[in-house]
Amino acid sequence: MATPDEAGADSLHAMDVDPGSDLWRFRGAEFRTPEFANSMIHFYRAEVTRANVWRQRLDATTNWAVISTGAALSFTFSNNAANLHVMVPISTLLVTLFLIAEARRYRYYELWSSRVRLMEVNYFAAMLAQPHRPAADWAGTLADSLLHPQFTISSWEAFGRRFRRNYQYIYLLLAFAWVNKIALHPEPVNSFAEFLANAHVGFVPGKLVIATGACFYLAIFAIGWLTVGLRKSRGEVLTRNTATELLQSAADTLAGGKVSLPRRHERLGHIITTKGDEVAAHIMERFGRGVTGLPGKGMYSGEERTVLMVAVDPVQAHHLEETVYAVDPGAFVIIHGTDRVLGTGFRAAS
Repeated sequence: MATPDEAGADSLHAMDVDPGSDLWRFRGAEFRTPEFANSMIHFYRAEVTRANVWRQRLDATTNWAVISTGAALSFTFSNNAANLHVMVPISTLLVTLFLIAEARRYRYYELWSSRVRLMEVNYFAAMLAQPHRPAADWAGTLADSLLHPQFTISSWEAFGRRFRRNYQYIYLLLAFAWVNKIALHPEPVNSFAEFLANAHVGFVPGKLVIATGACFYLAIFAIGWLTVGLRKSRGEVLTRNTATELLQSAADTLAGGKVSLPRRHERLGHIITTKGDEVAAHIMERFGRGVTGLPGKGMYSGEERTVLMVAVDPVQAHHLEETVYAVDPGAFVIIHGTDRVLGTGFRAAS
């Protein structure tokens, strides 16, 4: 089985190994292989626990919807009062609130589960299935998710997935119960006109009640099924054919140099210093990033200076300032965000 050193070899300086030793240099910090592996194991277990907690919260919301539906239908059919069918639309609205809450919870669940899958595919699978290689920027993407947590799927996708998994069946049951309640109570109807008459709620005519219900069901089923093409979710278990198609699509995209990874927050550093060579050497040694030096002149002091440019990832940006000032306390440092960075260690040019 491959060592973690081999598994991370393609992560573009995310995990650098000192040849001939078990020393890891990870974003400027140094770990020996057992220390790094132990940290990753505990981190993986923590993310799995978080995902499981939110998975349980999803089940709880579904249980509430099922219980409230059962209670509403039991109460509705235990009495043959004419207007008691209104309890079914009320229960439908309550179930919709549960669906909205569950969709929000599902987005949190996907955040944690996407990190779990990122580690499973690019760290553990890389060690078990040689010559499998991890994605070039998986460690940086994981670090960026920790520094700048963002939902991995949209509210529409989360709503549609939870609707198709569970709630569409609850809605169908409520619709069937509603129609039967109107048709059977207080007396079985013999015509559609009688059905509409039984559907009235107070001063609201039956035609308007039925039309409103039909529009509601049409809208919610349309949302639930028109979002079926949204496929950013990674927490669902896929069929073998679907998973193979997604992997092949990802492989073709990578081969074409058009990989679409989650947006990262790369940083660009400008360093104005009188010790250009020393600062550049220190940055390259610690971060493994290339540095470009430009001649400059302080217009106020008239002194000749060197302007260094270096692109770093979000984690390295936190340490760039202290690295520069360790060599030149009088340096002027500017670190700002960029739209994108292309080249070795970042994205490939399209």
